[in-house]
Amino acid sequence: MNPTSPPSRPRRSWRLTRPRPASPAALVLSLIALILGLSPAPARAASLQEITGFGSNPGNLRMFQYVPDNLPSGAPLVVALHGCTQNASDYYGHSGWPKYADMYGFALVFPQTTSSNNLNSCFNWYQPSDYTRDRGEALSIKQMVDSATSRHGSDPSRVYITGLSAGGAMTSAMLAGYPDVFAGGAIDSGVPAGCATTLSSALTCQYSGVNKTPQQWGDAVRSASGGWGGPWPRVAIWQGTADFTVNPSNATEERDQWTNVWGISQTPSSTRTLTGGTTQAVYNDANGRPAVETFSVSGMGHGLAVNPGSGIDQCGSTGTYYLNSICSSYWTAMFWGLDT
Repeated sequence: MNPTSPPSRPRRSWRLTRPRPASPAALVLSLIALILGLSPAPARAASLQEITGFGSNPGNLRMFQYVPDNLPSGAPLVVALHGCTQNASDYYGHSGWPKYADMYGFALVFPQTTSSNNLNSCFNWYQPSDYTRDRGEALSIKQMVDSATSRHGSDPSRVYITGLSAGGAMTSAMLAGYPDVFAGGAIDSGVPAGCATTLSSALTCQYSGVNKTPQQWGDAVRSASGGWGGPWPRVAIWQGTADFTVNPSNATEERDQWTNVWGISQTPSSTRTLTGGTTQAVYNDANGRPAVETFSVSGMGHGLAVNPGSGIDQCGSTGTYYLNSICSSYWTAMFWGLDT
């Protein structure tokens, strides 16, 4: 993280048709293939691909996407932001998000920054020229959303964003700057929107945390949004209790920020214990629907919570800053309703 150190998806429509009988030539070719032990080539599977020409790109970012085969129009879109020293391929390979894109049917966009933007390939979440609405990296990410939405016919009311560490901090900034674009977000080991405006203040936010009232934090979002009056994004907050890179107090400040934006209490509506020593706290809106959720992972250090395995609630693979405890991508997808 340290900038100086390492409406529901439409159902598919199916039409039953009577198959045509194979031609004599096709039968002969099939017989030859059988004799020779050959089999038809499999259909090309979806993969991570780079997209160019997605906009003016003032933030000098690269755009990568993962789109499941035969994705119908009207599907959701998820934007996933890597952390420092990482890249799009790294996050794609470890986070577990492609599993749920295939399972539930949505497109993924992986923005990528480079060392030419930041020495440690961090998103510049603390620079006003990069996190402010319609400027720098923030605008580049917004242009990726516009490009992907147009390209794949994504549902503009079901666009979400998530990120780890510096990507988590940039997620905070994007949710604050573009609440009209994102229906929800997930901040993993990040900091509140508006916490820093310089490198020095970024280090304070990161290592010590900054204590403000919920009203002050909420005002920072309302100011960044350009006068947006709602509806607001639904926000999940993930934090390890043993994180020495991002002070865990940041998760409390993020909770205060988004519960204030929603105009709801900082006292949870419910809590429960999940796998991996994780405590989930839910903060409901006036209609009794979760608006903010926090996930505190006991004993976890700095990183994205993953849980390799084949279970529906297991995902990802371990690695540097990918820590085995619980599949955060699964629980985030459930919170956003991507399974419906």
